[in-house]
Amino acid sequence: MTSRIGPYRVSAYNTSKHSENKMHDDTVAKRYGFSGGLVPGVDIMAYMMHLPVAKWGRAFLERGLIEARFVKPVYDGEQADVIGEEAGGVLAIQVESRGELCASGTASLPPAAPQFSLSDFVEVAAVGERKPVDATSYAQGKWLGAVPRRWAADAAQGYLADIRETETIYASEGLGHPGLLPRVMNKVLVDNAIMGPWIHVGITMQLVSAARIGDELTARARVVGNYDKKGHRFVELDALVVANGKTPLAHCHHTAIYQPREQAAA
Repeated sequence: MTSRIGPYRVSAYNTSKHSENKMHDDTVAKRYGFSGGLVPGVDIMAYMMHLPVAKWGRAFLERGLIEARFVKPVYDGEQADVIGEEAGGVLAIQVESRGELCASGTASLPPAAPQFSLSDFVEVAAVGERKPVDATSYAQGKWLGAVPRRWAADAAQGYLADIRETETIYASEGLGHPGLLPRVMNKVLVDNAIMGPWIHVGITMQLVSAARIGDELTARARVVGNYDKKGHRFVELDALVVANGKTPLAHCHHTAIYQPREQAAA
């Protein structure tokens, strides 16, 4: 038996209009066949996570499993509808905008959080001097780190406003939104090379502990894929996101196109 949840409606907001990644810039994105700058995939995932957190509460933040694929863009100012359908303990999630399917994924609540050892994930610093991305930047098997980042007080509150989050659990219990963890995965890529326009296309994330507002977040990531597909150059990372250098928060498999094929404007 299935039950439908939502839609949870969000007025999408491009948080990265002025970022180094010009795929979020209207003019540059049009060169790649898009209508304008893309709302970041990590923020689309944050919209998606509203449903399982609303359903399972803090338990999901401590041991939830979620995966997402971003198949079509969501644009700034457009309405994004997040729709869930539950069957057999699995919540299928879709994000629709302009009448099109833009993202899809699933969420579930395992009976217990799996255990991950910090010693299995090599801790390295981000490169001291970033260089333009090339074949060696994300070489297969290479370990990568990220510059630590905190979202404390006003920054955490501002992030919730940016992603249009309406759940009160984060402020009431002093918890960090799990949408921050994919942002840390993006930082792994950005902190280790100077990229041109690039696209986050998917992630699988197993949460193992709830983040707290003000935690110092970083990741220990290994490159497990670097390949060409249809003219795009992809990278896949297997990583542990860690709080304060000692607490595992999530195990992530992160996929991005770091060198997209350029197209004429649609």
